[in-house]
Amino acid sequence: MKIEVKNVCKEFKGISILTDVNMTFEDGKIYGFQGRNGTGKSILLKIICGLYKPTSGHIFYDGKEYTKRSEYVPNIRALIEKPCFFPDLTGLENLKLLAKIQNKIGEQEILNSLETVNLITEKDKKFSKYSLGMKQKLGIAQVIMEDPHILILDEPFNGVEKESVEKIKKYLLKEKEKGKIIILTSHMESDLTSIADKIYNFDGGKVE
Repeated sequence: MKIEVKNVCKEFKGISILTDVNMTFEDGKIYGFQGRNGTGKSILLKIICGLYKPTSGHIFYDGKEYTKRSEYVPNIRALIEKPCFFPDLTGLENLKLLAKIQNKIGEQEILNSLETVNLITEKDKKFSKYSLGMKQKLGIAQVIMEDPHILILDEPFNGVEKESVEKIKKYLLKEKEKGKIIILTSHMESDLTSIADKIYNFDGGKVE
């Protein structure tokens, strides 16, 4: 698969957030977005996912444009900004509820995803009792549990302990070898340079 971002601009109330962004994402590669808060990283991720429409420009998936369609891109999962789950449900219950939407996986796949992010021992704890790092890990588990082809992770390691970060990085590298497209953002340059094949730098609405 190939994702093409062509001449994408985004404005909110006349304020430019992204200006003439062009990039290409291909199978079997990890891409990193680097930049300060407010430079448009999360906005572009939402545009790629179809959650926002660009003010101008286009997004193509294997030549098919979704920016003008009222449909979501297939086989894509994303964690963008803060993960939100039902506070009075456990981590496992939250994931089981989400899995029922498409009924593609069973409980074992969910447990496997929790194991991958080192959250299996806290699976029966309510989300409201989770720490910041645990919430992030549950968000990552939600992204990976249905084995999507495109994985988008916005600041996934925020508050996550080093041991789990390294385990998740190893998982992402294995998924890359399977031919998946992985896009992630991070404030920590080392999080990106250690696994990303290409890093895009965001600054003042421009991307290099």
